[in-house]
Amino acid sequence: MSTWLSASKNQFQLLKDGVLNLIFPETCVNCETELTTQEKEVCFACWDKIQFTYFEGFQEPSSLDKLFWGRVELEGTYALFYFQRGRTTQKLLHALKYQFKGELATYLGKIAAERLETHPVFKDVEALIPVPLHSKKAFIRGYNQSEKIAKGIAAVWNIPIVGHEVLKTKHTESQTRKDQFQRWDNVSSIFKVQGKLLEYKHIALVDDVITTGATLESLAKELKAANPNIQISIISLALAKS
Repeated sequence: MSTWLSASKNQFQLLKDGVLNLIFPETCVNCETELTTQEKEVCFACWDKIQFTYFEGFQEPSSLDKLFWGRVELEGTYALFYFQRGRTTQKLLHALKYQFKGELATYLGKIAAERLETHPVFKDVEALIPVPLHSKKAFIRGYNQSEKIAKGIAAVWNIPIVGHEVLKTKHTESQTRKDQFQRWDNVSSIFKVQGKLLEYKHIALVDDVITTGATLESLAKELKAANPNIQISIISLALAKS
């Protein structure tokens, strides 16, 4: 009986999804063409326009690894693709940040996790910490995009998200038009580890885009101050080209 009910529910869900798709067809986040049943969030044509980093296959230090050299000790760093102004990646990041496309962030997080699943550095990550968003911004956007990305990673790796351990204490201005010093000054001392950091040996910080790395550096240093023995890695969807 339970098997029959389960099959019936699945058939009903498929029927409902089919009807909804006829009325409200899913479209590509970038070009807005209707997606096929094989496509998700982004059509294949737009997917091919994304410049992926392929850092997961690097044997030597990547440009992202080098970005943090001499600033903060990290176990590993990763970005899924390069941020290109005026291109597909800018539109994707804008959509997940400002157009309520949280499901896109989760989907891209899953892809990043799948590419890193057997990576020797990332395979022993025990928990994820999304870069905190000030409550004011979270209220306006309806969610923290880094949490949505982390949700996708956590689903693939079956590990917890422990972002509640960290608070963003200062509402910061956009980093977009700031130089490197201004970016660092804008994010210095903005994070606070509340209570005792959970006793994980290796955690990964999750963000949407890395430019100078000032935000992640500030957060990593705060976590190291709370627990000097903790190992920290970084996962981001995008890396801005210098």
